[in-house]
Amino acid sequence: MKRGTLDITAPWRVFALGDLLKERVRETPHSVAYHQYDESLAVWYTMTWAEVAREAGRWQAAMAREGLQPGDRVAIQMRNRWEWVAVDMAALGLGLVVVPLYSHDRAENVVYMLKNSEARLLVIDDTASLTALQPYRSELGSALRIVALLNTEPESGGEVILARQWLPEAAHSFQQTVRDGYQLATLIYTSGTTGRPKGVMLSHRNLLADAFNALRYVPAYREDLFLSFLPLSHALERTAGYYLPMMAGSQVAYARSIATLGEDLVTLRPTVLISVPRIYERIHAEVEKRLQGASWAMRQLVALAQVIGWRRFLSQQGKGSGLLGNLLWPLLDPLVARR
Repeated sequence: MKRGTLDITAPWRVFALGDLLKERVRETPHSVAYHQYDESLAVWYTMTWAEVAREAGRWQAAMAREGLQPGDRVAIQMRNRWEWVAVDMAALGLGLVVVPLYSHDRAENVVYMLKNSEARLLVIDDTASLTALQPYRSELGSALRIVALLNTEPESGGEVILARQWLPEAAHSFQQTVRDGYQLATLIYTSGTTGRPKGVMLSHRNLLADAFNALRYVPAYREDLFLSFLPLSHALERTAGYYLPMMAGSQVAYARSIATLGEDLVTLRPTVLISVPRIYERIHAEVEKRLQGASWAMRQLVALAQVIGWRRFLSQQGKGSGLLGNLLWPLLDPLVARR
C-alpha cells in the first residue's frame, strides 16, 4: 500500500497545522476525506479534501469579517463532524487560538472556560447546550459572538446567529498565514478535578510533532478508514484521529453515537479505531455473551478466527508470514469473520 504521510520535517512545506490541509489538498484534492451521516436523509455522505478546504475558507471569510485578529480565541462546542475540522482549520490558518469544549459539558464549566480564555467566537451545534447557556448570557458579555450550526432559529433570538446566515455564500480559498510553528495554536482545558480547569497551551509544532512521531511507530495509509467517536475536544482524538489521518491522507468516518457504534462498525468496516479500554471491554463482553449459547464447534471456530485474523493483520503490516491465514481464511471468513 502506498503511504501518504507528509514530510513535516521539511520547513518549507509544513510550518503550522494549516499547512496540513494545504498540503493534503495539493496531494489528493479529490480523495474522500470524511464520511458523515445525514439524519434527515438517513444516508452516509462524503466530503473530499478540496471541499473541506473550501468550507474552511468560507469560515475564514466570516471570521475576518467579524474582525477577529491573530491570537483571538475561537471556542468550538460541537459533536464530532467534518464542520469541526472546517472551523478548527479556519481558525488555525488565520493564527487564531482554538478552545475545544466538550459538547455536553455542564454550562457552568463552559461559561468559566469561555470567560477565562476570553473567547471572541463560540461555534455550537446543539440546541440543548444553547438553552443551558442562556441564563449566563449576560456574564459572557457582548464581545462573544455565538454562531449555531442549526437548521432552525434558536429560541434565544438575536443573541445567536445561524451559521448559514453568518457564512458567505460564495466560495473562498483557504488561507494559511501562520509562519511560526511555535505560535500558540490551542488552549485545551483540563477536567478541573482538583480545582478550576486549567488551560494547557499547545503550539502548532507541539501537535504536529505528536502526530508525526505517532506515524513513525504506527503507520497509517491512504487506504485506511478511521472511525471517530472519542470527542475531538480531547487531545487524543484531535491529534490521532484528526491531524494524523490528514497527515497520512486517510479517511475518517464520524460515528453517529456510542449507542450505534456497533452498527457503524459493521456498516463502515473501518480499519482503524482509536479508543479507550472500556469500549474494547464492552465489545469483547458482547462477543462472549453471544458465544455462551453457541455450539462447541462454533466457539472453536471463533477462537481459530481470532488467531488467524491476527496473523493475517501482522502479515499485511509486513510482520510475519500470512500463508496459514491465506489457506484458512476462505473458510473462516463466511462462517465467522463477516458475522
